[in-house]
Amino acid sequence: MENYIVSARKYRPDTFETVVAQKSLTTTLKNAIQTGKLAHAYLFCGPRGVGKTTCARIFAKTINCLNHTANGEPCNECESCRSFNEQRSFSIYELDAASNNSVEDIRSLNEQVRIPPQIGKYKVYIIDEVHMLSQAAFNAFLKTLEEPPAHAIFILATTEKHKIIPTILSRCQIYDFSRIDTTDIINHLQSIAEKENIKSEFEALRIIAHKSDGCMRDALSLFDQMVSFTQGNLSYAKVIESLNVLDYEYYFKLTDYMLDANTSQSLLLFNEILSKGFEGSIFIEGLASHMRDLLVNGDPVTAPLFEGSDELRKRYVSQAAKCNPKMLFKAIKLCNNCELNYRTSRNKRLLVELTLIQLSQLVTGEDGEDGGRGPKTLKPIFNKTEQAQPAQTNSKPQESTSTPHVATQQTPQVQQAATAPAPQTPKERPTTIQGRPESLKRAEPATQGFGGMFRRVRTTLDGETNSTPAVQQEQIVHTENSPRNNTITGEMLTQAWTSFALELPDKERALTERMKLITPQKSEDNSFTINVDNQLVARIFEEEASKIVTGMSKFLNGTVLKMKININKVAVQRHVYDRTKQYEILREKNATIEKLRKSLNLELA
Repeated sequence: MENYIVSARKYRPDTFETVVAQKSLTTTLKNAIQTGKLAHAYLFCGPRGVGKTTCARIFAKTINCLNHTANGEPCNECESCRSFNEQRSFSIYELDAASNNSVEDIRSLNEQVRIPPQIGKYKVYIIDEVHMLSQAAFNAFLKTLEEPPAHAIFILATTEKHKIIPTILSRCQIYDFSRIDTTDIINHLQSIAEKENIKSEFEALRIIAHKSDGCMRDALSLFDQMVSFTQGNLSYAKVIESLNVLDYEYYFKLTDYMLDANTSQSLLLFNEILSKGFEGSIFIEGLASHMRDLLVNGDPVTAPLFEGSDELRKRYVSQAAKCNPKMLFKAIKLCNNCELNYRTSRNKRLLVELTLIQLSQLVTGEDGEDGGRGPKTLKPIFNKTEQAQPAQTNSKPQESTSTPHVATQQTPQVQQAATAPAPQTPKERPTTIQGRPESLKRAEPATQGFGGMFRRVRTTLDGETNSTPAVQQEQIVHTENSPRNNTITGEMLTQAWTSFALELPDKERALTERMKLITPQKSEDNSFTINVDNQLVARIFEEEASKIVTGMSKFLNGTVLKMKININKVAVQRHVYDRTKQYEILREKNATIEKLRKSLNLELA
């Protein structure tokens, strides 16, 4: 039985051309070798499994190759290349900084650097996981890294560049490796499957590539695992069963339920998913990805962003045609919010179910970004418009007069009644509101809010001969008794104070809150006084005094008052009691203390 070699080692690239998805970096390295412009120190950084150490080995082998190819690749036939491939080269050293991170290890490395290479032109030192070196080891390595011998080249590799001290970074050429795209991983897995005579479905390879999260080494490890599980027949159904991945059929069904506003079936489908052992986080994450794929397939411009087979693309395009892009955007937002709150939620299932209910209401417009409701309107208090009985004939409609402080708003029924002829009635009846005669009408209670400042008054239009049916009007009165003279009462002053505070914009909310806590006091002369607690608040009102009195004037028939500011003085009484007095005070508060003293036969010291 021959020894089995995992795919990550068996198909590890040995030339720049075989490196996957790092074309720009490999081209730069090849050009540096061909032109002879080699730096003395390189830093390869990036996520795990993207080819940092592999490129470092190929670069080191190519530097010492005695017969380069025309495109800058190693020949793999000279003594230097053969010794490296057989792992017996004395010109290329690999050091694991995770286990050799002390000062003594770096000192030993510094001594070896002085020895020239036996074969080839350069001695190359590959230090992997260089961020694991201690602070003292970094400092011991600085001098050698800055001024190495002419035959020494250092290649540092790390996954955490931020842990390397800046003095090391400034001495290196930095190459940032990126994550590998899903398409590149799928193509590489397909080529390996063909070489190994393994049957594979595209969707199965796509799931493996998606689970690897841009790491080729993880993708190859999952590939070997799935080959063993499926016995060389990689199918989509078996792969999602082994990798605990939800079938996209669930998401297509859920989207159909959402379009039909079928909340019940959505909840039952989620319950079926939970019964199969899947976590709610996996479900909601896959649902967000499904909505994203629908969104990109709904527009031909963004269709290339979808990573899937042509058959699956057709299904997404067909379902995306039924969906509104705005609805999909709101659905993605709801799924994203659910995913963010999933970990902190105590009732995780309820959180996902609530999201499904909201998704089912997106089509009907009952839910959405603003709670799913349209323009907010106030429902009428009375279901039917109350109309008074027609007035007596030959009576003239009463003319309504309004003061400058009363804002009258007529309903469309009023306007219609003004033009239509009034019916003739043989008897005059007083206009009523809710069964009460006009003479007994009362103002409704003041509305709850800032100081109970406003109150609503229901009035009717009485008519005589040829008058229209009485229709209700609503008036908003700023003052309970709107005077026609310039006499300012304390109640009017308070209402003007609070009315102005309500009109202040949101950026002056601090002033509004301070005014809420203060009640102005009317003075004998044409002025009023406010009491504040400290000098800071007094200074604020001094700066805003002109604006306040000017704004209050429109609520006071144009009268401009003078504002006076008084700072309250709080007298603090300090008492110094001896022990006897303190005990007497405590005894008055609690008589049990005296009983306790007597039972224990204690005396006050």
